[in-house]
Amino acid sequence: MWEISRFSFLSLIHALNSQEWFSVALRFFPFVLLLELPLYLIALFGMARYGLREFSRRRPPAPTPSLSCIVLCYAEGEDVTKAIETLVTQYYPGFIEIIAVIDGAVKNRHTLGAARRECERWRKTPMRRLIVLPKWQRGGRVSSLNAALNIVTGEIVMALDGDTSFDNDMAAKAVRHFADARVVGVAGNLRVRNQGQSLVAKMQGLEYLLSISGGKTGFSEFNIVNNISGAFGIFRTSFIRHIGGWDAGSAEDLDITMRIKQYFGRHRDLRIVFEPHAIGHTDVPTTWHAFFRQRVRWDGDLFYLFIRKFRFNLRPALLGWRNFFFVVVSGLMTQLLLPFMIVVSSLWMFLVLPIGSALGVLGFVYGCYFTSLLVYYVIYLIAVSERVRFDLSYLPYLPLFPLFGFINRVHNTYSILCEILLHSHLDSSMAPVWVLRKNKF
Repeated sequence: MWEISRFSFLSLIHALNSQEWFSVALRFFPFVLLLELPLYLIALFGMARYGLREFSRRRPPAPTPSLSCIVLCYAEGEDVTKAIETLVTQYYPGFIEIIAVIDGAVKNRHTLGAARRECERWRKTPMRRLIVLPKWQRGGRVSSLNAALNIVTGEIVMALDGDTSFDNDMAAKAVRHFADARVVGVAGNLRVRNQGQSLVAKMQGLEYLLSISGGKTGFSEFNIVNNISGAFGIFRTSFIRHIGGWDAGSAEDLDITMRIKQYFGRHRDLRIVFEPHAIGHTDVPTTWHAFFRQRVRWDGDLFYLFIRKFRFNLRPALLGWRNFFFVVVSGLMTQLLLPFMIVVSSLWMFLVLPIGSALGVLGFVYGCYFTSLLVYYVIYLIAVSERVRFDLSYLPYLPLFPLFGFINRVHNTYSILCEILLHSHLDSSMAPVWVLRKNKF
């Protein structure tokens, strides 16, 4: 094993001292430049723009509309108490209604009991109403959301996961954006709560920091937020009811985001905003096996939604030109096409080129990614981060992130193939099979 590692290292050093790898790298690099660099620059300039504006902004007192929080519960057990407690204790002077929806309550009596005890504990809190809504038969996330949407009374509605906890100023920072009548949705920011439990959890924490906290902040500046997270989404209640609530199927978060954007072409003043300082905390898989299982569903759902469900709706007349180009580049090309390009080009290099040249190309690409990643990370810390000291703890893991990204891209290919060949979205933990199969897609 030591001899193999020594051979690979010496081959890489030899490749970096030769010229052959550079000519190959020039042929390998353009698709990265054409597909990922524009998104990188948009996010980078957007973060800088956000930081400059927020540095000099003085916000007037914001209105406090009534707020309804739908807490989606299935098998969280005692963890649901974190979500309820952190919602009740928000520093928000307005009225908050908390509806804990227990899906499949017949089998999930532990979660039902925990939610009822927690709601009883906070029952007399001023300006708070707590409701437990048991759904005795399991119907999935969409079923729970629409059941609660029928009874919410707030002007603003939040869709939240039952195992997510929140900073106590979350509601005030998220809801203030609805003072602008053009805003119909706000994406909350998610941080990883258990990032210290394993290396894969730490890498996911860094991924959330870069792609959600940083990336969505930049995209929001140009009104091209790619997704309102299912674990933490905020909507204008009247608009969600106008479009008929959530639609059946998996990946309901990206689905509702795409359905909202279908109005952007006809109503160009509508906006979806990302609020980086409205913070929710969630747990992520702590083993590689659980991580890859989760990503099979996440990445496969991208193909299901973009190609199977919305392929005839990806038009400028519906999305507007700005979001149309963004969906094409970010959704179709970067998330669906790029993983296959990376896998094929990597296999081609190792099959056709000498090992030294192939390692030299990979070293060149790694250097490009790491340099751009370091710039991105520094801009994020300066312009966006509300926990700079904590976010600096990710710095030692930054050199590993390009490798994590490469592994993730390779696995993306497998996940997309599973959806293409096996319709893997019909095997989702988000809803029973009999519910998913009733969807025409």
